[in-house]
Amino acid sequence: MIPGHQLTGFLLSIILLCGCGSRESAGYRKPEHPNIVFILADDLGYGDTGCYGQEKIQTPHIDRLASEGIRFTRHYAGSTVCAPSRSVLMTGLHTGHTPVRGNMEVQPEGQFPLPDSVFTLAEMLGAAGYVTGAFGKWGLGFPGSEGDPLHQGFDRFFGYNCQRMAHRYYPEYLWDDDRRVGLEGNDSTGRVTYAPDVIQEKVLEFIRKHRDTAFFAYIPVTLPHAELVVPDDSIFRQYRGKFPETPYEGGPGADYGPDMVTGRYCSQEYPHATFAAMVSRLDRYVGQIVGTLHELGIADKTLIVFTSDNGPHREGGADPVFFRSNGGLRGIKRDLYEGGIRVPLIVSWPGKIKSMRVSDHICAFWDVWPTLAELTGRESGETDGISFLPELMGLPQTEHEFLYWEFHEQGGRQALLQPPWKAVRVNVGKDPDGIPELYHLEDDPSEQWNIADRHPEVVTRMIRLMDAARTRSGQFNFGTPVHHQQQ
Repeated sequence: MIPGHQLTGFLLSIILLCGCGSRESAGYRKPEHPNIVFILADDLGYGDTGCYGQEKIQTPHIDRLASEGIRFTRHYAGSTVCAPSRSVLMTGLHTGHTPVRGNMEVQPEGQFPLPDSVFTLAEMLGAAGYVTGAFGKWGLGFPGSEGDPLHQGFDRFFGYNCQRMAHRYYPEYLWDDDRRVGLEGNDSTGRVTYAPDVIQEKVLEFIRKHRDTAFFAYIPVTLPHAELVVPDDSIFRQYRGKFPETPYEGGPGADYGPDMVTGRYCSQEYPHATFAAMVSRLDRYVGQIVGTLHELGIADKTLIVFTSDNGPHREGGADPVFFRSNGGLRGIKRDLYEGGIRVPLIVSWPGKIKSMRVSDHICAFWDVWPTLAELTGRESGETDGISFLPELMGLPQTEHEFLYWEFHEQGGRQALLQPPWKAVRVNVGKDPDGIPELYHLEDDPSEQWNIADRHPEVVTRMIRLMDAARTRSGQFNFGTPVHHQQQ
């Protein structure tokens, strides 16, 4: 693993205030370092917002956030599906090392848990004096397990513990810390209370409550993951009738009713309009968060990060081709081509990060851990990441030698990026020594031409790096059956 990037005295003197400060009676210190708001969209593609080229969906608040800070063009998710991508974010370890490398289900509710042995991003920020809250979809450990968010450094949790349960936007209940709380009017036949709106209320409540302390608000929003459904309000009505539609039929047990199956996706008469409305609703949430920070007078004391957990999906009637959701890149969710793992990254910090900046620095989810460690004056320890705080501040930036991913569904896949080269290996379970595809991203950003046969020396080097980049895992080894759920 790559040692964490160390904080320099020069950078410290520029962006951080000196001293540790007094701690409040609750144990949290005054915000000498910025508050951190980390918004993680779910299955939002590289091209799904206006500032990344979207032309059919309105995202004015996200676009404004980009204009007020820095927008990255070469940022990569931790994985191409939910749980491993979030594990990478929480641990600073890529999928060759992180404990959760796939969507492994636990019945009746939850996923394979993060172990106690990992020191998570939330635990690091808690040790730095932050009050920590998570609001949305967790997916890294069933309720009460060692992977429960309350056991992984979060002081507050509200939302879905389980990814499978998060397929439903009108669930019967959500988790409020360690308690199940019912949602009014929601059961197998009723759709009254839209869960993302309730979760958003808790986000704003958390920000207001901790305005005078340093806080970390981790907001893994469920939008725009399937199922495709939104309230029939002004956001939806601005899109209904605007696009051609092919109704989506959810199949037996998919629709709300006495035989409803939680993990499936409901039918949708207007899938295009609904998907657009879900992205615009996410945009409205971003605007509400930014507006609340300004209302409280703490916008200039708050670092905002906006990104997505993987590429766009096509479940539940979603149509990434119609919306060009992958931004013209090859692949979608579950692919290790660029469209499956390259995602938006916007970072804003008024007065500290210059506005209207666009960066082509290559970075990934495992860089977030050391970046926030450096930002808050903590030791980053052993991670696979490199802090990109210098890039945020306009200072010289250390680059990665390579980036690595592995994926444990659809026969097993691996990818390694060593600019300008990208290697993608498929069917790893059946052929672990197979020759990977090779692409030259500078000449072929859409990965259309496999030129492995022309550059055997590059292929040999990429295979060697792939083999060295991973450690074996008892739960996630290529060729080992894993019980996955569509996520």
